[in-house]
Amino acid sequence: MEQTKPQILIIEDEPAIAELIALTIRECDAVIEKTFSAEQAIFLLQNKSYDLILADWMLPGLQGIDLVAAVKSKNREQLVLMITAKADAESIVRGLEAGADDYVSKPFDPRVLAARVKNLLRRKQAEAQAQVLGSTEVFELNGLKFDYGRVEVTLKQNPIHLTPSEFKLLGFLLKSQGRVLTRDQLIDLIQGEDVSVTGRTIDTHVFALRKKLLDWSEHIETIRGVGYRVNYSI
Repeated sequence: MEQTKPQILIIEDEPAIAELIALTIRECDAVIEKTFSAEQAIFLLQNKSYDLILADWMLPGLQGIDLVAAVKSKNREQLVLMITAKADAESIVRGLEAGADDYVSKPFDPRVLAARVKNLLRRKQAEAQAQVLGSTEVFELNGLKFDYGRVEVTLKQNPIHLTPSEFKLLGFLLKSQGRVLTRDQLIDLIQGEDVSVTGRTIDTHVFALRKKLLDWSEHIETIRGVGYRVNYSI
């Protein structure tokens, strides 16, 4: 079963440093890939998308800063964090102007790097949340009609009254297209300024959703120890 963990690509030509970076950000619960040149990274990016790229500046062949510029020219939404020994102000400005979303200097404090990565991943989640909340799509599945624009849900043409958190939860599950959303991902997506969410809160919202959705609730599948998804095969 496919899980929607964040996808992170590390581009670092020194294997020991690449492994240190991977160990530092392991708490982000992401799928981490490592490559050792910009050219290898370009090949990977042709076939796969990543939530975040961590790129060294000094690479063999094509430099990291040129890679960042090339990646951003094709996809302005791609998040990139530069990690480099070039710590002077001029280099930092060059990196940011090339399109880097953040910049960490070597040698780095592991706590700082982990915090920067978490911040960028939260930004990615917030962007996904904005896309859902600003959507005008209408989703229909086996008698359920979910109208993002009107903020309305009906089941066999009967209105279903959901709380704002329940509406967002169901909306994100539908948008995930059958992929698993972990409890942590759902917490990040649902909570806001006036909403405090925990793993237990997510389970409570799912329980309430299932009661309101009656037989249709069979589509909401629990992935034990991970999270939830909408099962399209029922």
